[in-house]
Amino acid sequence: MEKEKVSSGNIIDWSVLSRLMRFVMPYKGRFITVVVLTVLLGLLAPTRPFLIQYTLDNDVASGNYQGMVNMMIVLLGLLIFHSVVQYVHTYLSGWLGQQVIRDIRSKLYQHIVSLRLKFFDKTPIGRLVTRTISDVETLSDVFSEGLAAMVGDLLQIIFILAFMFSQDWRLALVSLSTLPLLLISTYIFKEKIKVTFNDVRNAVSNLNTFVQEHITGMNIVQIFGSEKREFEKFKEINEEHKRANLKSVLYYSIYFPVAEIIAAAGIGLLVWYGAKGVINYDETGITIGKLIAFIMYIQMFFRPIRMIADRYNTLQMGIVSSSRILNLLDATDDIQQNGKYKPDHVKGEVKFSHVWFAYNDAEYVLKDINLDIKPGETVALVGATGAGKSSIINLLNRFYEINRGSIQVDGIDLADYELGTLRKNIGVVLQDVFLFSDSILNNITLGNPEVTEEMVWHAADVVGARKFIERLPGRLQYNVMERGSTLSVGQRQLISFIRAMVYNPKILVLDEATSSVDSETEELIQQAIGKMMSGRTSIVIAHRLSTIQKANKIIVLDHGEIKEIGRHEELLVREGFYAQLHKMQYKEFV
Repeated sequence: MEKEKVSSGNIIDWSVLSRLMRFVMPYKGRFITVVVLTVLLGLLAPTRPFLIQYTLDNDVASGNYQGMVNMMIVLLGLLIFHSVVQYVHTYLSGWLGQQVIRDIRSKLYQHIVSLRLKFFDKTPIGRLVTRTISDVETLSDVFSEGLAAMVGDLLQIIFILAFMFSQDWRLALVSLSTLPLLLISTYIFKEKIKVTFNDVRNAVSNLNTFVQEHITGMNIVQIFGSEKREFEKFKEINEEHKRANLKSVLYYSIYFPVAEIIAAAGIGLLVWYGAKGVINYDETGITIGKLIAFIMYIQMFFRPIRMIADRYNTLQMGIVSSSRILNLLDATDDIQQNGKYKPDHVKGEVKFSHVWFAYNDAEYVLKDINLDIKPGETVALVGATGAGKSSIINLLNRFYEINRGSIQVDGIDLADYELGTLRKNIGVVLQDVFLFSDSILNNITLGNPEVTEEMVWHAADVVGARKFIERLPGRLQYNVMERGSTLSVGQRQLISFIRAMVYNPKILVLDEATSSVDSETEELIQQAIGKMMSGRTSIVIAHRLSTIQKANKIIVLDHGEIKEIGRHEELLVREGFYAQLHKMQYKEFV
């Protein structure tokens, strides 16, 4: 398994943030409200020490009891107002974050399902799961706890500095004398935690990829007795994850005590200098109220600075996750859906003209393929593994795009068809049947409301699967569990037949459709295949040549090239590639 390595850049990546803001714009009103509340919160916090100073130096010092009571009422009202604003700000920030991540996750999933299969050939599924779930969830913190909170902290610092210097510049300078030490330690912490976070995110992605792949392929792991070896690999990746997180814990455990000591030292210097000033009031003009206010200011000042370092971690996580998400959204392997042609009726004529195709550039798996399949014909594709049979089917469905040449259905280029219309008219039954953990009905309709139960039962009758479905608890509502684990191989194959037939396609593709079923089920399916092929263009891929002897045309492929075309009897007489394949297969069964 290829391990992912992603590095973060600067904390503020304006290109990333500007693209994220596009997702915020539909909620511009709420966003502006959050910004206004952020500014208001930054201003409200330093207002309290100022009012306390005024009360101590004026009302308390002069013995104005009523004035002191009035100011206490004002302070209580201010505190309640601050709490309400804080509540609304927190709720709106969280609401905005959840709305944005919902939209991003929807757009991300929509983009993923539009990508060509070529993209999934080279991208681990676990990595895509990480992008869609973990990275998007991390991104929500940018809106609810990261960016807005950091801006609020910065505004609070600015307002506090303004109050401090407007009241007494000497006390302000003494209070901030330890600030350079705090800034240096914060910068060191920021750099260390940034590297550590990259390691954590990489480890999470690698864990997700490893677990997803190995749970999916658990039967292979157990068949070959690789449980211990794979467990050792997992332990190694898990250990990397632990080490990365412990580094983060180490840096936090060092930074915050150091920051507390530096802040306490600043308060200590302030008390020492301020107390002398109070004693020598006539020379300094420093009052007890001013000293107490500055103690409150400095506590308020150092708290957001310490929190900014923590906010940095949240924002850094969001920036890295955002970069990954945007990189996935920028993936250009999407299927071009510019075609608008939606015919009312498809006859089923298929034509390949000088088609060249490579999964990897220049490594052609199909070379100058020319095919002309008439409506209603049954055409068989045969050849050794890797000859290019499945590639032809993939191209016909536009799962991949050709490098050169053209493919037409009813004389119209595939790219000109509306993609949904094209695929609805091509019914595909694959050898490896995939079923979702859902009901039989939903596995057949795939949630398409246009497909009714009557249509499903009709297709089941054609395939001959009604009896086995009616015997199941719940019938069409029976849950097949993950990958259809509660059904036999033959039953899963029958459901795939129904899924292909329910749209009444004009082109039918059978890719080793009966190779995995038992003899009794194969006989049932063979009977159904005859009905399914009636009136349809049928393309059959089969290694068992006995199943395609009645085909109108047999196409023999070898290393991506067409070697022979003809009927079964004609090809045997030629004693070429097909005759050799037939002879080899005959020996296997003798």
